[in-house]
Amino acid sequence: MSNRKMITAALPYANGPVHIGHLAGVYIPADVYARFQRRLGKDVAFICGSDEHGIPITIRAKKEGVTPQDIVDKYHEIIKKSFSDLGISFDEYSRTTSKKHYETSQDFFKVLYEKGKFTEEVSEQYFDEQAGEFLADRYIVGTCPNCGNENAYGDQCEKCGTTLSPSELINPKSMLSGNVPVLKETKNWYLPLNEYEDFLNEWIIEGHKDDWKPNVYGQVKSWLNDGLKPRAMTRDLNWGVPVPLPNAEGKVLYVWFDAPIGYISFTKEWAEKNGKDWKDYWQNENSDLVHFIGKDNIVFHCIIFPAMMKAHGDYIMPKNVPAFEFLNLENDKISTSRNWAVWAHEYVEEFPGQQDVLRYALLSSAPETKDNNFTWKDFQTKNNSELVNIFGNFINRVAVLINKYFNGEVPEGDINAPELEQISKSAIEIRNYLDNYEFRNALTAFMNLARFGNGYLQNEEPWKTFENDVEKTKNTLFIGAQIAVALGNLAEPFLPFTAEKIYEIFNVNQLDWTSIENSKVLIEAGHKIVEKAPLIYSKIEDSVIDAQIEKLEQTKQNNKKTNPNANPMKEEISFDDFAKIDLRTATILEAEKVEKADKLLKFKVDTGVDIRTVVSGVAESFTPEELIGKQVMILLNLAPRKIRGIESQGMFLLTTKPDGKLSFVTPDDSNVENGIEIG
Repeated sequence: MSNRKMITAALPYANGPVHIGHLAGVYIPADVYARFQRRLGKDVAFICGSDEHGIPITIRAKKEGVTPQDIVDKYHEIIKKSFSDLGISFDEYSRTTSKKHYETSQDFFKVLYEKGKFTEEVSEQYFDEQAGEFLADRYIVGTCPNCGNENAYGDQCEKCGTTLSPSELINPKSMLSGNVPVLKETKNWYLPLNEYEDFLNEWIIEGHKDDWKPNVYGQVKSWLNDGLKPRAMTRDLNWGVPVPLPNAEGKVLYVWFDAPIGYISFTKEWAEKNGKDWKDYWQNENSDLVHFIGKDNIVFHCIIFPAMMKAHGDYIMPKNVPAFEFLNLENDKISTSRNWAVWAHEYVEEFPGQQDVLRYALLSSAPETKDNNFTWKDFQTKNNSELVNIFGNFINRVAVLINKYFNGEVPEGDINAPELEQISKSAIEIRNYLDNYEFRNALTAFMNLARFGNGYLQNEEPWKTFENDVEKTKNTLFIGAQIAVALGNLAEPFLPFTAEKIYEIFNVNQLDWTSIENSKVLIEAGHKIVEKAPLIYSKIEDSVIDAQIEKLEQTKQNNKKTNPNANPMKEEISFDDFAKIDLRTATILEAEKVEKADKLLKFKVDTGVDIRTVVSGVAESFTPEELIGKQVMILLNLAPRKIRGIESQGMFLLTTKPDGKLSFVTPDDSNVENGIEIG
């Protein structure tokens, strides 16, 4: 295994803040892996940055009436600070609008161009005549041919995840004007991905069938089985890295061409600052390249980017691409447009000093092999039941008892005690899980050591043995101190802020990982710890969680105000038209099913004017028995018509609930007399 680790995390779009889905599916696992590799003594470059050329940037800018540069400047800083606040330990976090990135991506393009790796093709692309510009894939919406989603983008359907091209959309429309775009000829440069099928099959399908995650391997295999097609590496846009060729005015590099090159350009920036050679990390076979991404980026990191690097000829291929699935929020898909998210920067503000609680909760729910779910109640339980009652409680008891009985000095104990073997076992187990990108299992193995320590203290009861067996008490707290220091060190990749607190409590420095695996004594007898150890976690009260749930409920209510499923308003009517409508209060006297009609019920209704018959299609939402005696609103002067041979003399006012069931519109006051006019 290589001593050099080139670790990348997917570039977040700088069109909005990062949320817990991003954190759980990319950035926290990547950070755990990078921190762990550093603890093994590896030469690590952990690289990321803001993707500032994506179409979502220009869409956001148009909505807000500002420039794309305004948008990326704003969100780059928010995102960068969020990562820092949550302890994401990037060696370099840069941006794709940097000078170094422009140079690197343009140089990369020119190498491929000069090697004849591109084909120049004149094709018909969608053009918005009203806006006067060619439409990027994301500016075209239509119906997905795969699942029927009417709001699919020209590059991907976010409902079913299918990767698309604009020509595949049904009823495409321009997002700029809402008009149907026309096809217009334009020239672009294509990378013939089909020419790299044999290479990709050999490298991934044959070479990584045993060590890549099934979700990644399966998606790549499906793409290759379907056959690859040439893909345009340039676009007709005015926002992005300009194509570095003569007569290419108005054309920029395709965002999925320049964005992954950002990993390289950002590494160059880091290397220059730190006296490193960036080529050691990207062009040396002794370096392990690992991409952390979400499942929606698999095709770009496992097919397009590797094909680009193969075409260039100087770059290594990734050793692994441990893509994660998606995280849902309260059993609903996280959505930026619907504001259905827990935003990283808001969490840091609302839960000061509790960054590790979020890291722990998200790691324990990490969507490693399938979509998973985050709920605030589960978050609270993980904090109160696991971090506070198990982990924090053990650390606190060891520190308090050493201070109480031995003046804050670690007592002497049996360095060959069998309990100490558990430290080494846990460290090795965690290492094996992290080497295989099994973060949830690694976290469980860590917490099991905390459980072991708690159980050990509970069984040995040093608060009792001190009265009659001081030597046993010494041994118990000596072993307890070793486990506590081990937990502090093993926590660091997962819970870095907690690790720092434990180092301070026990007055120790961080150890390398192999020391924990091989050493039985991590803190010597006689070592002085702090006199008063602070609690490393605190209980989160119901009121705090209820406030977060209410916040989401308010979001849900706000979203309902602009219900995308609501039918358009009907043709406008005059007041005189409305005045002709005779709405009255009424009471249902009788109700029965209509023969051979599953949806229809027949009613006798007291309208205050008369008693009449009404037929209504409500049988799938109500039984006849539950409606007898119900007060309703009825359109009285609707012309009678026959339904299944029964003359119906009116229409009830009904609405549809979110579950699809019908609901009667009724007076607030149940004592309103029948026949009272409404209006």
